[in-house]
Amino acid sequence: MNAQLDTAPITLHSCEPSDIPEIATIYAEAVTHGTASFELEAPSVEEMLVRRAALVDAGYPYIVAKIDGTVAGYAYAGAYRARPAYRGTVENSVYVRPDIKGRGIGRTLLVALIEESERLGFRQMIAVIGDSGNVASRRLHEAVGFELTGVLKSVGWKHGRWLDTVLMQRALGPGDTLPR
Repeated sequence: MNAQLDTAPITLHSCEPSDIPEIATIYAEAVTHGTASFELEAPSVEEMLVRRAALVDAGYPYIVAKIDGTVAGYAYAGAYRARPAYRGTVENSVYVRPDIKGRGIGRTLLVALIEESERLGFRQMIAVIGDSGNVASRRLHEAVGFELTGVLKSVGWKHGRWLDTVLMQRALGPGDTLPR
């Protein structure tokens, strides 16, 4: 472990195309070895650039955390569902470099993502957590106000086993107390 990393400040900024190679590396690790994503093959840097552009062009927030100029993690919100009635609801994604998990980077990113999503006028945020055994992600979301809304049992097959999907939800801004 790098002791300097423990004290280095986390800086946040909107994702730029130049961040994508490091983001693709973080995501590839999650796809290859984890269960947070149900993708089976890690997408290329080119595909990750296309995905970033689609989110940013559609007006969704995409935030990068850096420590000493290196991407430590990233978070973004995207459409929860494509139909127009869902336009006030976003689904979040948060990924942190595996060698520095547990240092508050995920929480810093998720809080910033919530704040930016509220600023943009979104009303609900959904966390679709791969694998009910992903306790760290569940605790992270609970810590910032998400509530468990359901578990979809055995809906994904990865790493030789069936995996659940955990659904958590948090109101943003006025939530459902005012019309959109």
